Amino acid sequence: MGKILAAVVVVVVVAAVIAGAVIYEKDYRVPTNVAYVTEENGKIDMIDLVTMKVVRTVQPTDVAPRGEAVTDDGKFLITAAKDTSDIVIFSTPQLKVVARKHVGDNPEFIKLDPSGSRVYATFEPGSSGGPPPANGAAADDDDDANEPPAQIAAFNVGSWTVGPVSTAGQETEGVEFSPDGKYMLVCNEAQNNVGIFDAASGAHIRDIDLKPYGLRPRDIKVSPLHTFYSITMEASGTLLKMDMNFNVMKSVPTAAKPYGESFDRAGKRIFVAAAMARKLQVFDADSLNLIAEVPIGQRCWHFTFTPDDSKILLACGRSNAIDIVDPNSYKEVGQIGGFNLPWGIVTYPRAYGSLGLP
Repeated sequence: MGKILAAVVVVVVVAAVIAGAVIYEKDYRVPTNVAYVTEENGKIDMIDLVTMKVVRTVQPTDVAPRGEAVTDDGKFLITAAKDTSDIVIFSTPQLKVVARKHVGDNPEFIKLDPSGSRVYATFEPGSSGGPPPANGAAADDDDDANEPPAQIAAFNVGSWTVGPVSTAGQETEGVEFSPDGKYMLVCNEAQNNVGIFDAASGAHIRDIDLKPYGLRPRDIKVSPLHTFYSITMEASGTLLKMDMNFNVMKSVPTAAKPYGESFDRAGKRIFVAAAMARKLQVFDADSLNLIAEVPIGQRCWHFTFTPDDSKILLACGRSNAIDIVDPNSYKEVGQIGGFNLPWGIVTYPRAYGSLGLP
């Protein structure tokens, strides 16, 4: 009888240990090989990149997320909440809100600096912040020259204490950093320029006028080879290269309404989401020659490679889906449905993408 009781106790203890391990794995360990999607209706979704299925969804009160970034250690997801003038910090194991930090009206773009120690958020007091019309017309095509200037707020990762605040131009969009983290580059869409700032202090240094080359810069990325910056210009349909001294080197036309862009990890190709044309375009990074085009869904603004670089996932807002593209065959290989105005997408481990690396 004693032996039977002992055996039962061992079984119970082992079962408890297994159950505890399962709970820890699910609720406390940093998820890996996952993607995070922001939906403008307030949801945050986590996709398992092995199964390509949504495995967790949360919808906190008063969160309408757009831009997002995941910290280098994968512990936190930071999103821009357009309706509540703040950024929201989630603990990734449970996608639980751990902090909210006020920035200002209509926050949109989130970017980590190269060190991963500071996160930056753009906000636009002069913009209404609503999604564009479903018919594809751009809500931001009006004359914005008299709007209040946008700003970029900085926070220290982990403590979430406030850093410097920079005043930019009208309708600030993409943000990038020089490889050494010394300069912050900001696309001022309504002013058709790129602002250069001292990243440490937030001080404005100069503006680079892009009007001779195109209209309404939206996204900016630095080459993984640290040789130049790439910029998309939405209204004119332009992709241009700017050297490390901020001189324009070359520009070429794109399909209609280019927005999010990303280099591949090798720095050999530039991928551009031409939203209105419903194409993912691929350009040679050296020559800017068009290599390929992939048909995609409606209003695909942002996208990311998977951490192993085997796929590209595009958040297609008006298709309410995530399109999956093979970056080597240049073909769509799948789709994940069931979203409501997906805006941004990033992965952990962090990967190259319009909101991710470099």
